Amino acid sequence: MSDRQEGQTALEAAPPWVPSEADVERVARICHEANRAYCVSIDDLSQPGWENARKWQKDSARAAVRVHFARAEAAGRDSHEGWMELKLREGWRYGELKDAESKTHPCLLPYDALPAEQRLKDDIFGAIIAGYAAGMRREHQR
Repeated sequence: MSDRQEGQTALEAAPPWVPSEADVERVARICHEANRAYCVSIDDLSQPGWENARKWQKDSARAAVRVHFARAEAAGRDSHEGWMELKLREGWRYGELKDAESKTHPCLLPYDALPAEQRLKDDIFGAIIAGYAAGMRREHQR
């Protein structure tokens, strides 16, 4: 019999994978670009590419990635709630138009009050992070 308990998979027996800051940066960029592509598909052309994104946009993506890395069970709702908390702390408020200068955003609403196309952005974001983390855990256990 091996060192692992009977019935335990190699993945369960492996030391846990701990994401690095490089992982956070890589996945934040991937998520930002996926979000930008999705936004284009719904005729929202307001998202710049990662290279041209403002610091607050990159920080927001990094924060969401950290939430999902820390809590594997996190869902799109968790991404949105974390994003909303960050925005409110930074002085943003609900507004019908997204305006970085006046710090208003139409998505500063509870997750369930968001239109489906906006909830989908959070779900896509979470799915990308979960997929990356699962792949890294598999690689780590080899």
